Amino acid sequence: MGFELQGHRGARGRFPENTIEGFAAAVALGVDAVELDVAVTADGVPVVFHDVALHGDIVRGPDGAWLARQGPLVRSLSLAELARFDVGRLRPGSRYAAAHPKQVARDGARVPTLQAVFEAITAVRIDTELKTLPHRPEATVTPAEMADRVLAVAASCGALGRLDVRSFDWRGLRHVRAGWPGVALTFLTSARTVMQAPLWWDGPRPADYGGSVPRAVAAEMPVACWAPDHRTLREAEVREAQSLGLRVVPWTVNEVADMARLIAWGVDGICTDRPDLALPVMAEAGLPKPGKDIAATER
Repeated sequence: MGFELQGHRGARGRFPENTIEGFAAAVALGVDAVELDVAVTADGVPVVFHDVALHGDIVRGPDGAWLARQGPLVRSLSLAELARFDVGRLRPGSRYAAAHPKQVARDGARVPTLQAVFEAITAVRIDTELKTLPHRPEATVTPAEMADRVLAVAASCGALGRLDVRSFDWRGLRHVRAGWPGVALTFLTSARTVMQAPLWWDGPRPADYGGSVPRAVAAEMPVACWAPDHRTLREAEVREAQSLGLRVVPWTVNEVADMARLIAWGVDGICTDRPDLALPVMAEAGLPKPGKDIAATER
C-alpha cells in the first residue's frame, strides 16, 4: 500500500460529516479511504455518528429546530427514532460552522447505518472508528460488542477486505485482533490518551516502552497503523515507527503547510477534512492520485 489519502468523516470541511452524501462527494473528489465513526443504537444497529450523544451544532429535530447543545445518547434511541433527525447542515453562528466555512449543506441528510455506507461506498477503504469511552462506559455498548457488530456488518457486506478498524480505546482493537486476525487495525493516539494511557490502553503506558508511543503500538501488533495527532508528531517518531514496521497516518491535517511538511517527512498518509486541498500538495510531491478500485481487487 502506498500513500493513503483519508477523508475525515468523509470530507467534513466541504460536506456534512458522516453522511452518505458526504462520503459520496469525498469519493468524487478523490480519496483512498473515508474515515467514519460508529455508535450502536438501542436496538443494536451500528450507525455512523461521531459523538456518543446527538450534537446540537449539527442535528435538527423532526420539527426542523436545532437540538439543545447536548441531545440524547445515540444508544438510547432506536434506529427508527434516530432516522427522524436531520444532520445535513451546521448550526449558523456556531463555532462548528465557523471552523468549516466551506461546508456545503445537504438538507435532509440522515444518520446512516454502517451497512448503508458499505453498500453505497464500494470503491474505497472504510476506516471505521469504534467510539467507546473508557471514562464513560455507560455512554456506549462495550468495546467488544461494538467491534463484533461492526465486523458482522462488514462480513455480511463482503467488505472485510476494505475495512480498517481504529480506536483510541485499545480494548476494542485487541478484541478484533483476537477474533478477526486478518482485519487491518489502526491505533489512534492523542496527547490526552497518551497522558492517560493506562485508561485508554487498558494497562500499558509509554514508560513501559522507554517513553516511546510507536514501540507501545508495535508491541500490540507489529503490522498495524499508528495514527497520532499531527500537531504533536515529531519526524523522529515517524522514522522510529516505520523502522518497527508500522504505517504512520496522522490526523486531522487541514493546513496546506502541515500537509507538505508531513509528506516531506515520509508519512504513509494523512487523514483530513480537506482532501480537495491535499490533492494538489500530493501532486506537487509526486505522489499518485487516489482512485484505485479496491472493490475490483476483491472480485
